[in-house]
Amino acid sequence: MALKQYTLESMESSRILTIEWDMMNKSRFFSLNLLNSFFLRATLYPFTVIKTRLQIQKQSAIYRGTYDAFRKILYYEGIHGLYKGFWINTIQLVSGVGYITTYEKVRHILTEYANIEDKRVKGLIGGGCGSLVGQTIITPFDVISQHMMMIGQRNGSVIKLTESSNILNVDLNHKHRGSVAASVVKELYKQDGLKGFYRGYFASVYTYVPGSALWWMFYPLYSEWLASLLPMSTSHLLIHCVAGPMSGISVCIITNPMDIIRARIQVQRMDSFLGTSSLLWKEEGLGIFTKGLSARLVQSSIFSFLVVLGYETLKRWSVHDQYKDQIRW
Repeated sequence: MALKQYTLESMESSRILTIEWDMMNKSRFFSLNLLNSFFLRATLYPFTVIKTRLQIQKQSAIYRGTYDAFRKILYYEGIHGLYKGFWINTIQLVSGVGYITTYEKVRHILTEYANIEDKRVKGLIGGGCGSLVGQTIITPFDVISQHMMMIGQRNGSVIKLTESSNILNVDLNHKHRGSVAASVVKELYKQDGLKGFYRGYFASVYTYVPGSALWWMFYPLYSEWLASLLPMSTSHLLIHCVAGPMSGISVCIITNPMDIIRARIQVQRMDSFLGTSSLLWKEEGLGIFTKGLSARLVQSSIFSFLVVLGYETLKRWSVHDQYKDQIRW
């Protein structure tokens, strides 16, 4: 019995907790990942709209919180209100491929050529590099979609935001979403030229690169910590699915002020990072640490859970045959 127990423990200890880049069939992984990413984006997009509107409004001018925003948008604008800018935002699927490829390749390079084995360090560097590539691709589409999110807000009557918030004055009398997107693009170019599409790029980099780096650092840290606490036979997929939301919550709390500054610069077309920070502090005070945070936490928790569930499942489906016996579900 002792020998049998020892053999079982040896087998469990040899299980692979993290599936590395060279263990997978890349074409299978990317094709499945695109489908998974679209599903996640469609599911969670309403939280992005709510978060953006809460961040842009001055104090509680229109919405009192996440639930109030959800209720008012649904009542006054219908389900379409929760999906404004969705199809433009969906182009982020392209940046997602660049993001995950960069993340995995950087981790592989750090292992092969720099002899770095610490998963937290590889996650920190890989996540930061992946986000930098992703933001470079997606910032113009992010700017356009955020402006579309702000159009036609109602609180009993249409809210005229352009007078006080410096938001683009886009004609609301459109029957088709495509024409709204075209009007936003035209107005952005008219007001700021090509640079308008990269407004807030550095603010995005300051927000998302550290956020991504920290998420991928926390993820293996929480995964290993949970694995050490739980029985050896615990599902690795379950461990990852708990570690993901824990990482998302940690990052949201740390980066929330930066995300508000990014949104204000991109949507209200403010020119100065320091000026925006100063104005926010005057308007909100300590509220910059909590403004829109509840929507962000809900979005990030669900997103992290579903991303990890999909990401880890797809990696297991894509792993080469010789590693399958070493992978625990």
